[in-house]
Amino acid sequence: MNFLVDENIPLITVETLKSAGHDERDVRGSELQGIDDEKLWALAQSEQRLLLTTDKGFARFRNEPHNGILLRRQPTVA
Repeated sequence: MNFLVDENIPLITVETLKSAGHDERDVRGSELQGIDDEKLWALAQSEQRLLLTTDKGFARFRNEPHNGILLRRQPTVA
């Protein structure tokens, strides 16, 4: 599976995807880090990648044709 990983996803998740044989593109530390949501969304669609993020704002795209959106909930620290 092909993933576009937003910078808000923990690095261990990226490493786990990679070790499982998935094609992952992590925007963290690249020129893409911090780009606006619309550009990140467009990139995920143009590269036919599932977008992995914690940003609930991407839910607004759920009714558009897409390759997948996975909104990961971050555990809360007590």
